[in-house]
Amino acid sequence: MMAQCPANDYIWAMRFPDRFLDDIRDRIPISEVVGMRVQFDKRKTNAARGDYWACCPFHGEKTPSFHCEDQKGRYHCFGCGVSGDHFRFLTELDGLSFPEAVELLAAQAGLPMPVMDRREQEREEKRKTLYDVMEMAAEFFRTQLHEAVGAQARAYLRDRGLAPAIQEEFRIGFAPDSRNALKQYLAGKGVEPAQMEACGLTATRDGDALSYDRFRGRVMFPIPDAKGRVIAFGGRALSDDALAKYLNSPETELFHKSNVLYNFARARKPAYEQHQVIACEGYMDVIALHAFGFHNAVAPLGTALTERQMELLWRMHSEPVLCFDGDGAGLKAAHRVVDLVLPLLKPGISVRFAMLPEGMDPDDLLKEAGAEAMRDVLKGAIPLAEMLWNREIATGIHDTPERRAELQARLRGLVNQVRDESVRHHYGQDIKSRLDAYFNPGGNQASNSNDRARNSGNGYPARGGRQGSSRTAQMPGARRFSASPSLLSSKLVKRGHAGMPLREAALIGGALYHPALCVEFFEEISSLHLESSEARSLQSVLLDCFATWEGEGDYPDREVIHDHVVRHGLEEALTRIGKQLAINRLWQLLPPAAFEDARDGWNQAHVLHLKNQTLHRELKTAERALAENDSQENLERLLQIQQELTRADGVEALIDGFGLSSGRPARGF
Repeated sequence: MMAQCPANDYIWAMRFPDRFLDDIRDRIPISEVVGMRVQFDKRKTNAARGDYWACCPFHGEKTPSFHCEDQKGRYHCFGCGVSGDHFRFLTELDGLSFPEAVELLAAQAGLPMPVMDRREQEREEKRKTLYDVMEMAAEFFRTQLHEAVGAQARAYLRDRGLAPAIQEEFRIGFAPDSRNALKQYLAGKGVEPAQMEACGLTATRDGDALSYDRFRGRVMFPIPDAKGRVIAFGGRALSDDALAKYLNSPETELFHKSNVLYNFARARKPAYEQHQVIACEGYMDVIALHAFGFHNAVAPLGTALTERQMELLWRMHSEPVLCFDGDGAGLKAAHRVVDLVLPLLKPGISVRFAMLPEGMDPDDLLKEAGAEAMRDVLKGAIPLAEMLWNREIATGIHDTPERRAELQARLRGLVNQVRDESVRHHYGQDIKSRLDAYFNPGGNQASNSNDRARNSGNGYPARGGRQGSSRTAQMPGARRFSASPSLLSSKLVKRGHAGMPLREAALIGGALYHPALCVEFFEEISSLHLESSEARSLQSVLLDCFATWEGEGDYPDREVIHDHVVRHGLEEALTRIGKQLAINRLWQLLPPAAFEDARDGWNQAHVLHLKNQTLHRELKTAERALAENDSQENLERLLQIQQELTRADGVEALIDGFGLSSGRPARGF
């Protein structure tokens, strides 16, 4: 009987005799293989009959639907449909090649491996030798990091906040700025020049027969395969003059970067245990996440995600969270993944998107706001359908039949890319529902959406948290204005846990953290019109504290105000404001900032706040005018105000001298 294995491993199965594979199956019950990776459900399992049930390791679930039967030597999941034998289980779940799975189980069964033909044996021996060479190189780089020559690299890692324990765990090293330091070391170990070149460790220039070290003056990150063996390196340049900031190994016999996820071997078990895998943009992101307790993170290697890498992610979890940097490049990367993933969707198999605060990568967020802020971002990850919708409606105003038809046709074309018939059907239903609500805001679906928005507490439909809302400003009839995904991730329109707009958090938080602002802007603070109930409560506590102050000094200091906040049961609200300001890099309103910077930041937020209120009042007037007289002039006025609101929400005005008093470079609010 032929082993059940992936199609691309069929040729490997041919080199193993059927009897040898059957002997392995006979000696090892499939429950023993599966039991090393899953915990069987005691209520449904009948071990006496060799009948076992568990939650499926291939897709997240809470009710056991994964079944394996010792008598047949097979497994099958009634939830996601996967099935196979001993060997397929290891190739699909652990990412092993078929011969690796056979070798592992043969050793477990106490069976010697069959003798290969000479050609295949030579190829395997060559590969083993290359693994040895890569291991030697990794050890050389690790040693150099701790020598005198690695002082600059150690300082760089220290500045990045990477503790020695993390450096050791990821085997981080240093390549000296020398043409032949590694080459001489390997030659002293008996490694041939051809082997060094085959590993991508050395290179030659055209017309020059003398090879040189490929990696020079770089912090080195070993890249392991699914079994933890070093197959490549990534190098981060320490010199600003380097042609490439990051440099990866070239394609080799061992390394095909489109087939590899950094940290796959280490993250596989945590991903299974936590029912989540995080895919970020680079290996520095992975290491930063790992240092803060997120051990289930992986990353592609300097390229956009590939189909093969998506398959690896889906082996780890049925709905990986793709975490992108909070900038234009991150949004474009997310959009590329939408197009890649659509044809590959299957029942229960999809992705979610976690967009970081604007201008931040995971390392920035973790250092400035901690692990809890990162967990908030992951919790707010939006589904693929939401990301697709937001991308497509961001093209502009769909206020004519022609524009609506174009949007509908474009969405229909995207839905038709989904190959699975069932998933395609449900995507079609989802898009139809969204279009109905989008084009007919006065209908039942729009009304239901409005009800959800009112109940969400933040003015937006409660779909997938603060990042999961499809935010569109409604207009009479079929006229609708849509906000782009880049605007939705803007610092100035993001919402916090308590539904507090960021601008309100800046105004109230700044005044609480810098009481001197109340002296200079007392009338402005007392007359603030605030949407958030928590912001209004804190405003009241602050003003009450100033009004009843009888202590020393002209006004209560920060500690007195904090005690007042605690007595009124609002300490958690103030803590959330602090986190919200830190996450969004509004440091100038936090306690460490100088008063001059706090004053400039608060004043800027106040100007934007007043402008926003004025525009909303004008918007209501324009809506009433259009309802009374549906003229072209009234419509154009309404559209103009909508566009001004968008520009006001997305503005990132710079303030001269911002940050100088606090010893920081100028930044935008």
